[in-house]
Amino acid sequence: MDSLALGADLEPEPVVDEHSTVTLFVNGEETTLTVDHRATVLETLREGFGLTGAKKGCDHGQCGACTVLVDGRRVNSCLLLTVTRDGATITTVEGLADGESLHPVQQAFVERDALQCGFCTPGQICSAVGMLREAADGHPSHVTEPDHATGPVALDADEIRERMSGNLCRCGAYPRIVEAIEDVIE
Repeated sequence: MDSLALGADLEPEPVVDEHSTVTLFVNGEETTLTVDHRATVLETLREGFGLTGAKKGCDHGQCGACTVLVDGRRVNSCLLLTVTRDGATITTVEGLADGESLHPVQQAFVERDALQCGFCTPGQICSAVGMLREAADGHPSHVTEPDHATGPVALDADEIRERMSGNLCRCGAYPRIVEAIEDVIE
């Protein structure tokens, strides 16, 4: 039997549009754009908006170099598909400062020299901002005392290290990063 004859009466598959239009609020600016369904938030920020603070480190959500804030929560932007974030508010390291005034966490990183090569620094800073909010909202971590009552979680060095453990620094600037965050909460 002829193999072409077997499929001759099959209808061609319909063409599926692999793009969608989404509206994002990036660093305070509303933008509507058309994105490929496979595009991650990281790719959209870097290629669509030219915001290169968030880095593609491992591309598996394990290093934290791509950390940004989505609707106020820290996320690994390399794992989020842009089409799933329609209407979301996204804040990158570029959007934390208020004009010429650095965000307190950015300022503390500078003052404590909490970086070396700087590759992970934008993700570290965004993660620290999100972590501070999580602790203020009372979200416990693995090392939070089991009898923690509701309310803000006290941030000591152990809490900070645990909460920042998803952000890796190849240069080993961890002690200075912890000190910078401690400066902000004092």
